[in-house]
Amino acid sequence: MADDSEGMLSWDESVFRNEHVFEIDYLPETFHHRESQLESLKYALRPAVRGSRPLNTMIRAPPGTGKTTAVQKLFGELGGKSDIEVVRVNCQVDSTRYAVFSRLFEGVFEYEPPASGISFKKLFGQLTDRLVEEETVLVVALDDINYLFYENEAGDTLYSLLRAHEVHSGAKIGVIVVSSDLSLDVIDDLDGRVQSVFRPEEIYFPRYSTDEIASILRERVKRGFHEGVIGSPELDTVTEYTADSGDLRVGIDLLRRAGLHAEMRASRTITDEDIEAAYEKSKHVHLSRCLDGLSESERALIEVLLEHDGKQAGDVYEVFSEETGLGYTRYSELVNKLDQLGLITATYADVDGRGRSRELSLEYEQSAIVDRLE
Repeated sequence: MADDSEGMLSWDESVFRNEHVFEIDYLPETFHHRESQLESLKYALRPAVRGSRPLNTMIRAPPGTGKTTAVQKLFGELGGKSDIEVVRVNCQVDSTRYAVFSRLFEGVFEYEPPASGISFKKLFGQLTDRLVEEETVLVVALDDINYLFYENEAGDTLYSLLRAHEVHSGAKIGVIVVSSDLSLDVIDDLDGRVQSVFRPEEIYFPRYSTDEIASILRERVKRGFHEGVIGSPELDTVTEYTADSGDLRVGIDLLRRAGLHAEMRASRTITDEDIEAAYEKSKHVHLSRCLDGLSESERALIEVLLEHDGKQAGDVYEVFSEETGLGYTRYSELVNKLDQLGLITATYADVDGRGRSRELSLEYEQSAIVDRLE
């Protein structure tokens, strides 16, 4: 950056020192305001360092409160030990038992299992055999386990993991489940056979306070922008927007987009105009993340609802079935999942001559959804 802060950016200059600092998946060097949660996680996983099965752990917290970062930080420390394998599974992507164990197989063997032709039993057996042969402790983090619940896969997945030592003597597996859906009661929603063996340590990550958000964003600004790119008043505005949303990811994304908007104007500094323009995109971080993780049939249902917002579930189904060929049972499952994700609201209402029926409404502005489906 040039010293003349009043001048315009030339074509080969940038307001960013390191733009990756503002990516959602960036792992910060310093991780503040979660010291007690990290200590609780270390306590639960300490037996793994001694070659024993760690305590199972459940992390519940709203989105954007540092859950995934905490797990990644701790896994970074444990992953350097030769007798411990750590695998984090993104359940938004891998939302079936087979997909989860395929990811675990890949983490342990360092190559993917065959795409087809191998049963779950064989996959499971090869994985546990390897753990016993190598005398390795496997620590599994099921990140966003709520997606397994949405697909009715959580019970079977956890049962297989928690009973592994009974099926194959000597297999040592510890489980961390991470849920960002506070309406989901992880324990109560599991069946009895899983509840009987799943007695996790519970760790809660509260929303960051306004002061904590400010300090985290200041650290990102220091590492990500050149000096003088954003002033204190503008950073205060970003902090307020972030605190209102309750999601730190909104603020991090907002800083990046504001920087890009300033560059579009060839400006060396971020103004309120840049922040306001960027916020229109950043405030929908949750929406973007949810839509990115949808299957083809789930996206098809969203697209149908764009044309039939507020209609009765039966009417929506007629259109959806005609376009996809899927039956009502699968359709009902998709409606329930989108409702649990907060993408739609399914409200029961009285319908003349038809009793009670669900009315399906989109939770976001149609324009915001359309922009992110493209």
